[in-house]
Amino acid sequence: MKIVTIALILLLTGMSGFAQQKNFHSFKTKTIDGKPFDLASLKGKKVLVVNTASKCGLTPQYKDLQALYAKYGGSNFVIIGFPANNFLSQEPGTNADIKQFCTDEYQVTFPMMQKISVKGDDIDPIYKWLTSKSLNNKMDAEVSWNFQKFMIDEKGNLVDVASPRTKPNDDKIVNWINSK
Repeated sequence: MKIVTIALILLLTGMSGFAQQKNFHSFKTKTIDGKPFDLASLKGKKVLVVNTASKCGLTPQYKDLQALYAKYGGSNFVIIGFPANNFLSQEPGTNADIKQFCTDEYQVTFPMMQKISVKGDDIDPIYKWLTSKSLNNKMDAEVSWNFQKFMIDEKGNLVDVASPRTKPNDDKIVNWINSK
């Protein structure tokens, strides 16, 4: 009986360690249109993950994000926007409202996902992983405001984070995109 108990403890310990080895590609979400989106489809690409808002002083960053996507987007790089209403209710609209705004005002063509929460008790599992060193094995990076940028490598690992005020065309981000 003692051997069975020890074996069970070792098995469960090993399984919990395995469960914590999730990466960005382990998650599924929904597009702004409500369609399933498997982040595993992004394997082999660098991904810039950005929490967005339509009524924020940083909202004009959509223009720079779109320019960055137009220049570098394709088989090796993608931007994913996650609208969130966590900061002063600066993203109050529905997914349809947000999509319309992004299309009409900034001609956004990079993938936009459904509106989620990026902090607090209702934090989306993707953002829980992005912000928790215990899950991403890289760093704790609480989302401080709209337009915080997370850099994910081709293998789905968190590489770095850029503050909300860091412009999308900042050398830190462009050099990361261009690095091998």
